[in-house]
Amino acid sequence: MIYRTDYHIHTNYSDGKGWPEDYIKAAIEKGLSEIGFSDHLTLTDEQQDWSIKLSRLGEYIDRINKLRETVTGIKVRLGLEVDYFPDKEEQIYQTISGLPLDYVIGSVHYMGEGTVDLGPEYYEGKDIDRLFELYFNLIAQAASSGLFDFMAHPDLVRIFRYFPSVNAEPMYRFLAGELSKSDVAFEVNTNGMNKPLKDFYPDRRYLHVFMEEGVPVCVNSDAHNPSRLGQYFDDAYTLIINAGFTEMVTFRKRERISVPLNS
Repeated sequence: MIYRTDYHIHTNYSDGKGWPEDYIKAAIEKGLSEIGFSDHLTLTDEQQDWSIKLSRLGEYIDRINKLRETVTGIKVRLGLEVDYFPDKEEQIYQTISGLPLDYVIGSVHYMGEGTVDLGPEYYEGKDIDRLFELYFNLIAQAASSGLFDFMAHPDLVRIFRYFPSVNAEPMYRFLAGELSKSDVAFEVNTNGMNKPLKDFYPDRRYLHVFMEEGVPVCVNSDAHNPSRLGQYFDDAYTLIINAGFTEMVTFRKRERISVPLNS
């Protein structure tokens, strides 16, 4: 039996549609072994609607910590999904340093002033091949920063079904190699099924590349409401097993732990 975890979950503290207790109830019903909360932290100059307010960060941490101590039937983990900005590495470090987190997810939504996931108009008139190259470079740079334990939706630029005109495998080989070099894991994110993409991140055709490059993997739903917790996990686990993965990773107190996929 697969040891099922879901570490990429958003609550009312950021852009989710439920409180942590709502997700825990759903996770137990779905037979998960661990649930991890990872509300957005986005250190832009202006507060973003989808990001937790710094003034509520302590409240968020205290609430999850209390659940970690009192909930039975499932292990509760505490994380954050932190937007990466190349010029804000020190600010990110100062913000998260010392927090009692089990893991930190790195993500790239912003490229310049715009975000790649808010609308297809971002892509209009752009060189898509170059956009993919720049996006993958940012993911690699984020991984090399030492700030993050795993990278979220590593090819989010596929969200609106814009694809490179060239063979993309070398791009994925580069990305996987950089993640391996930085010793940072990646997730198979099932939430792409709920987007125009209608598929997982990263592209299933290249999962074997991450396996060949030795990049650790976990499976997450990126759920923004409790009904999507653990969504499409059977398909995702089948994909990574077929790609050659024999282990997945779990996290506790910023320590990465490997468990067999058939445990």
